[in-house]
Amino acid sequence: MADTTADKEAAHEKLSRSSMESASSTQKKKPGGNETFERLAVFGLLANFMVYLMIELHLDLVHASNIMNIWFGLTNFSPLLGAYISDAYVGRFKTIAYASFASLLGLMVVTLTTWIPNLHPPSCTPQQLVLNQCEKASKLHLGVLFLGLGFLTIGSAGIRPCSIPFGVDQFDPTTEEGKKGINSFFNWYYTTFTVVLLITQTAVVYIQDNPEGSIFSGMAQVLVAAYQKRHIQLPPSEETIDGVFYDPPLTGSAAFSKRPLTNQFRSLNKACMILEGELNPDGTRVNKWRLTSIQQVEELKCVVSIFPIWIAGILSLISMAQQSTFTVSQALKMDRHLGPKFQIPAGSLTVISFLTIGLWIPFYDRVLVPPLRNFTKHEGGITPLQRIGIGMVFSIISMIVAGLIEKMRRDSANANPNPLGIAPVSVMWLAPQLILMGMCEAFNIIGQIEFFNKQFPEHMKSVGNSLFSASFGAANYVSSIVVTAVHGATRREKHPDWLTNDINEGRMDYFYYLIAVIAALNLIYFIYVARRYRYKGSVILNVHDDDVELPSRKQ
Repeated sequence: MADTTADKEAAHEKLSRSSMESASSTQKKKPGGNETFERLAVFGLLANFMVYLMIELHLDLVHASNIMNIWFGLTNFSPLLGAYISDAYVGRFKTIAYASFASLLGLMVVTLTTWIPNLHPPSCTPQQLVLNQCEKASKLHLGVLFLGLGFLTIGSAGIRPCSIPFGVDQFDPTTEEGKKGINSFFNWYYTTFTVVLLITQTAVVYIQDNPEGSIFSGMAQVLVAAYQKRHIQLPPSEETIDGVFYDPPLTGSAAFSKRPLTNQFRSLNKACMILEGELNPDGTRVNKWRLTSIQQVEELKCVVSIFPIWIAGILSLISMAQQSTFTVSQALKMDRHLGPKFQIPAGSLTVISFLTIGLWIPFYDRVLVPPLRNFTKHEGGITPLQRIGIGMVFSIISMIVAGLIEKMRRDSANANPNPLGIAPVSVMWLAPQLILMGMCEAFNIIGQIEFFNKQFPEHMKSVGNSLFSASFGAANYVSSIVVTAVHGATRREKHPDWLTNDINEGRMDYFYYLIAVIAALNLIYFIYVARRYRYKGSVILNVHDDDVELPSRKQ
């Protein structure tokens, strides 16, 4: 009787535990939002951070650039410490919870620096800003700002290395459905947050800048006006005729970088040609959709000329998208032990790339840029396009190295079979490809940020910066298309496809080589469009409350 009662109690306890696990599993099927919002905070701040440091805190270019680079590098370096604390002491859930609270504190502190007058220097006029006569941020102002950035870094340290393994933990790898869920998780994990980041960051920076009128309607006006005047004959390109093109004065308390009229995409110049009856007696336009200014025309030309570079930037990030997916799959089939007791979490290996970025950027900025600047006479040492191109080369090398290492791992696993399919190869063999990918990020991504920031029209810089996130989002979509195509095209009746669930039977090395070929072709395309790109020219004018006539001149 006692045995029967004990059996019933044991069965009841087992059933209760099973129900709790089932409920817990059900509740955990929707992970991932924590890192999405953490990166939204960091990259949303990053988009306008340079503008904030220079315009609101009145820091000089070098000082602001150093603060931005050091903070961004530290934020990428910090996940190494967060991963160690999570695995050795706290656990993933608590680490993410504490880090999320730190991110909240960081955003609150940074917000207070803009809201409370005593936490930022007084505003100044555009004239004072140009003449460097503004009151600089004090030690108190910078101290409070650094405190907020420190909390944000702590948040990144805890959230970034833990989110992927914490998300993978929600799936049961012993079931077919769980295996499929894990494979899909890696793709959708990165894609979803980049899409959200793209949409929200674009809206956030638009609200931050609060431009007068829609920048996109201005570009649409140029296209409509140029089409309506498509039959009008332009004057010879070598002639400059006063009064032919609409070049109104700038008004308002703002400083614009005035772009002169150029012959690039010359047919668009028709949009700013003045025809009879298109001007009011006071010199204003009768219809904005019939006549646009030189400034509007040149801004549209700028955006159009940047577009091919942006396309090349998207394709260059495809190899980077593999870092958080297939690299983790490789790590799961390798020896992850460091010593007899410690095992490296597969998802934490990406901190090697963060570590590379955190170490390389300060070295590059402090050690390499000064001599490069003296040699090339360029303020950044090398141009943004050169920096992007170097990053593309690193991505190609990274994929080739990844393919070679995967072949070695696969051959070793098949030569030494075991029930778990783990190759007797240290997971640290993945470090070279991750280091190379970190170098790719340090050159390519920062190069893209610099390029978009410098080449977009002044009042559209935030939109230009948001293209960085758009590049990531589009690259992940393209990567998903490539993965799906390879999965379907390489499947044979008696042979598994390259990207089968059991990577010891697949040929992931071939996939890496394919990505390297795509990256190489993209590099050729990038060199072609980059050699034909002309960096924007401008006439920098200080604008006061009075109207200032902006004359047009050749670039």
